Amino acid sequence: MSVEELKEEALRLGPEARAYLARELVASLEGISETEIEGLWIDEAMRRDKSIDNGSARAYAADEVLARARARRT
Repeated sequence: MSVEELKEEALRLGPEARAYLARELVASLEGISETEIEGLWIDEAMRRDKSIDNGSARAYAADEVLARARARRT
């Protein structure tokens, strides 16, 4: 199973199960050094940038994203 497939499956879980999974995943990173974490974030930023460049992802303005998030909370 690819990471993308795993993500899709995880997003089908209910909120409590997703929160539990998120906590467990974050806890699994506690032994990683700051340098390794920084490298992982750089890799993720590069992956996202590539996705935008090749058209498989779309960028949104921050104010639009925040407005959507606020609308979902109410």
